[in-house]
Amino acid sequence: MNRILIIDDDTELCTLVARFLSGEGFAVDRAADGSQGIALALSGSYALIMLDVMMPDLGGFDVLRRIRARSRTPVLMLTARGDTHDRVLGLELGADDYLPKPYDPSELAARIRAILRRSETSGSATSKPLAVDDIELTASTRAVNRDGKPLELTAVEFDLLEVLMKVAGTVVTREDLVRTVLGREFSPYDRSIDTHVCNLRRKIGCLKDGTDRIKGIRGTGYLYAKSVS
Repeated sequence: MNRILIIDDDTELCTLVARFLSGEGFAVDRAADGSQGIALALSGSYALIMLDVMMPDLGGFDVLRRIRARSRTPVLMLTARGDTHDRVLGLELGADDYLPKPYDPSELAARIRAILRRSETSGSATSKPLAVDDIELTASTRAVNRDGKPLELTAVEFDLLEVLMKVAGTVVTREDLVRTVLGREFSPYDRSIDTHVCNLRRKIGCLKDGTDRIKGIRGTGYLYAKSVS
């Protein structure tokens, strides 16, 4: 049974969500503040962490920073509806996805399953390393190296890079990336995939000629570029 940790100071909401998720087949632990949440996240074995942005003692972003410094456990951020800044910042700090409050429990369960499905699928991969120029990606170990040096990527960034590298030189639409990488239907108002691309670009750096490895194709999507020999 997958264990989920909810870090949220709204105890009444946490009780309701925990009851719902238990009925969906998940084991749920709860933390009512950021400090307790960090301690549980780093000491327990969780498949996923649900983390609220707005908490009184230690904000969600600070909690995320401390968790990400020592753990790659997938994190689903809970943000205020319409607060684009919180969503973007959470993704930049390493969150795997976000869900605006208030949310539909069925959507919450769908988001959680999509994140876990990505982790389970990639974790069981046995394919040979994928290499384009000096970037090498190994699906079975979730490892990425640039010029032989390891890169630290979030789960979403890894999946995004894998999809783009597999078809390097070919445009992948934003719609396909959202469905394949984020595991949900595309919405023109959802810019989270663009934030993940931006974060990934920063981590993998440029080609030797200074151009971006991942090129944005206006109105369509993204293309992973290969060096011209």
